[in-house]
Amino acid sequence: MARPPSRTPADTKANRPHDPRGKERFNEERAAYTVASAQPDLEAGVSAIRETVRTLPPRPGVYRMLDARGDVLYVGKARSLKARVANYTQVAALTNRLQRMVSQTRSMEIVTTNSEAGALLLEAQFIKRYRPPFNVLLRDDKSFPFILLRADHAFPRIHKHRGARRAKGNYYGPFASAGSVNKTLNALQKLFLLRSCTDSFFNNRDRPCLLYQIKRCSAPCVGRIDEAGYEELVQQAKDFLGGKSSSVQQDLEKQMAEAAEKLDFETAAILRDRLRAATFIQGAQAVNATGVGDADVFALAAKGGQIAVQAFFIRGGQNWGHRAFFPTHTQDVDKDEVLARVIMQFYEEVPPPRTVLVDRELPEAELLAQALCEMAEHKVEISVPQRGDRRRLMEQAQRNAVDALDRRLAERGTQAKLNRDLAEFLELEEPPQRIEIYDNSHIQGAKAVGAMVVAGPEGFEKGQYRKFNIKTAQTNDDFGMMREVMQRRFRNLAENPDGEEGKRNSHETVWPDLVLLDGGKGQMSTVRDTLAEMGIDNVPLIAIAKGPDHGREGREVFHFPDGREKTLPVNSPLLFHLQNLRDEVHRYVIGAHRAKRSRAITASPLDEIPGIGPARKRALLLHFGTAGKVRAAALDDLKRAPGISDAVAQQIYDFYHAA
Repeated sequence: MARPPSRTPADTKANRPHDPRGKERFNEERAAYTVASAQPDLEAGVSAIRETVRTLPPRPGVYRMLDARGDVLYVGKARSLKARVANYTQVAALTNRLQRMVSQTRSMEIVTTNSEAGALLLEAQFIKRYRPPFNVLLRDDKSFPFILLRADHAFPRIHKHRGARRAKGNYYGPFASAGSVNKTLNALQKLFLLRSCTDSFFNNRDRPCLLYQIKRCSAPCVGRIDEAGYEELVQQAKDFLGGKSSSVQQDLEKQMAEAAEKLDFETAAILRDRLRAATFIQGAQAVNATGVGDADVFALAAKGGQIAVQAFFIRGGQNWGHRAFFPTHTQDVDKDEVLARVIMQFYEEVPPPRTVLVDRELPEAELLAQALCEMAEHKVEISVPQRGDRRRLMEQAQRNAVDALDRRLAERGTQAKLNRDLAEFLELEEPPQRIEIYDNSHIQGAKAVGAMVVAGPEGFEKGQYRKFNIKTAQTNDDFGMMREVMQRRFRNLAENPDGEEGKRNSHETVWPDLVLLDGGKGQMSTVRDTLAEMGIDNVPLIAIAKGPDHGREGREVFHFPDGREKTLPVNSPLLFHLQNLRDEVHRYVIGAHRAKRSRAITASPLDEIPGIGPARKRALLLHFGTAGKVRAAALDDLKRAPGISDAVAQQIYDFYHAA
């Protein structure tokens, strides 16, 4: 069973027509060919949309277009669902991109809302959840870090926070990166001497920790500062992070002067160090945001068919970092609309500030502002700065957007060259677009786990990584483990060779362009034979071994399925690229293996009892002390344990005393 071809004959250079108008005419003819060849599918899509339009109300809402498998192709919002969806039946007025979308549509799902702003919010949620291939997507796998000053303790803790904001307290952010938040947090600890330790650590101290010795904590855990004094420090931190940094600095300067006049030089020195920390935070601002208050700044740059959006995060007049985004699926979409889509999806993760500055007029800007107001529960203004500090800040964001896009294009050019060199070295027909790298990890066969990492044209695609808990391979059998991984990875593709037309972004339905194995001849022959047994004979395979004596001098040997071997020069950029691919799968599989071992270490015999979750397990251990005592307990003793009903007690007793 061969892998289906990934390109049609119409895509090859040999079939391109020669014409004085050149590429322009070719693109027109190719588009016409594509539409004509998809005409039956286009008619089926239009028919499915017309069937939906018949029952649609003229109300605001969100619509989802689904393909034959039920996967979401596109998510859109409308002021009037009936009028908006009906537009898709006018095929002649649609762009090629929308015609392709309609040709794949086989059904639709509709959700009505109370307002168009509500529809816009729901649209952003659905796009984030389904990642449709015909929507502009803000691709960013990393969540934004915040600084959290908790409010659930007499001596509040300050620390870095990611994820859902459920804890009670004040959140300050977003920060562009972990590095920027760590630097700010370290300076804040020196400036305000607030504790960063956990509550359990705090409650069990009987003497100050090292942070007190290096003047980064006031040691409230052992009474070196009272509650009122600590509260004063907390209030100063809130003022500083809330934009009143100058008043905090002036107060510290006044206290330092008073201490010096009283010849209390030790206190004066402490205040001096705190002032230096405040100056460090102020001086670390690469962007002058004085007078801006709380605002996010967005600027867009476009070049070579690619788009970059640069964002600055300003809070309390302080620059908390910047990040560049590179949205996808932007072809045939106006740049103004791309920026609006990016902003809406961005604020699905981050609470909107009161001001959003953009470098252009956005479509439906008032509606976007209204939706952000509902999300933030306060007024949000979207504006294009024309003069003053805000205009200078926007110009800086625009320059950063252009620079970020230039770097991106240069990196992609380098990556594209590496892929071309890779195709030549490994004798592939064309540069690989999806590379899958495999490795196993275990200790004497115990806690064995296999891993697959994926690299695409723009680097590693971490959302595509996969772990395989080894189930059937024998202890310490590396080849058997690799065989099991390959069988599980390619089983569905062997049964459905047209998988790349199936469910998107699923490991079981996407063909790799190259499989890279960490290993030598043994791994290569194992994988080659395993795929051959499954009827798969057209997946390029390469195994990378460390070379003589397993050294790391860059002497890797590349093993081909036919038994040939190749090497690369020690300083070859292509060798570094392949080593980077191998090292990434090493990192991922070793992390998965360590996590599996950690879970095994903390496992309890109580985990094996059906219906016993973490809460009941905790209650049993607190009551009896050990799992062994739970096993030996009488039924009446089990019933007396807190949180354990008679039925659950009977279930536990029967589990241990079954005949």
